[in-house]
Amino acid sequence: MKERGRFMDDLAGVAQGAFSAFTGLRDEAEAVFTARVEAVIHKLDIARGEQLAAVQDLAANTRLALETAEVEIAALKARVAALEGTAPSETPVVDPITAFPQDLPPAVPSDAPPDASGDAHGGSPVSPIA
Repeated sequence: MKERGRFMDDLAGVAQGAFSAFTGLRDEAEAVFTARVEAVIHKLDIARGEQLAAVQDLAANTRLALETAEVEIAALKARVAALEGTAPSETPVVDPITAFPQDLPPAVPSDAPPDASGDAHGGSPVSPIA
């Protein structure tokens, strides 16, 4: 009976040693994986969660300031128009390449009659191999 207890104690000691070795291996593998992922994130210049949240807050604040400025500009335009005695002008057409478009007029009116050549734009068609 004494032999069996000693054998079980030795077996428990081996199992405990193996468990601590595997725990160390797991910790080491996790550290290596974390270091490699961080290196890839740094190399690809990917934003982290905190940075993304800060940029989103900045965008929200900027959007709010822009809306406030637009309201103030509209009020000032109305005031200038009232002082000049003219009707406030319509919103100017914005170039879609340099800014966001706002209610752009159609390029060709849908009710425009075609001319004699059948072209609604007027003039002759242009050949790409001129």
